[in-house]
Amino acid sequence: MGKPRAPAPVKLICGLLAGDEDLLQRARQRLGRHYGPIDLASDVWPFSQTRYYEPEMGPDLKRQFVSFEKRVAVDRLAEIKLATNEIERDLADERVVLGVPRPVNLDPGLIDSARLILATTKDRSHRIYVGDGIYAEVTLHWSDGAWRVWPWTYPDYHEPAYCAFFTLVRQRLAEQVRTAAAADGAES
Repeated sequence: MGKPRAPAPVKLICGLLAGDEDLLQRARQRLGRHYGPIDLASDVWPFSQTRYYEPEMGPDLKRQFVSFEKRVAVDRLAEIKLATNEIERDLADERVVLGVPRPVNLDPGLIDSARLILATTKDRSHRIYVGDGIYAEVTLHWSDGAWRVWPWTYPDYHEPAYCAFFTLVRQRLAEQVRTAAAADGAES
């Protein structure tokens, strides 16, 4: 019989989507207040793979990803998604962009050595309910030294630049795990 054990802490990431870089900065600041210092931030890219968000967010959207210095427990994903939804609402309530009901979209996720998991409020056949109205989806998986997509992977997550950033996050996680193991060994 297998013995249950908690998974090791993982890297928290967040995908940010907004109409301008000022909004991205505001979102990064709010996220930093909740989750601590950002250790990696991607470039800002045009979000042109779909027009799905334009009716509520406006045109010419920009995408950025960040990861946070402090690792998190996997079972916090639902809590984190609810908190990022609240940050989105706060930014919308500030009316930073008139006529845009949702100025910022925040998509939190987790990266470990094998996968990138995103949180969502939408149920689908390939998603697992994790509590509080939140579902988890393995959006990418690591295989043969690279990120691989699934049939359900969002089109923008196929982008090589995104995957290059996720690889940096994965490498940073490996560094943190090695550093923690060395510190534990030194304390023994």
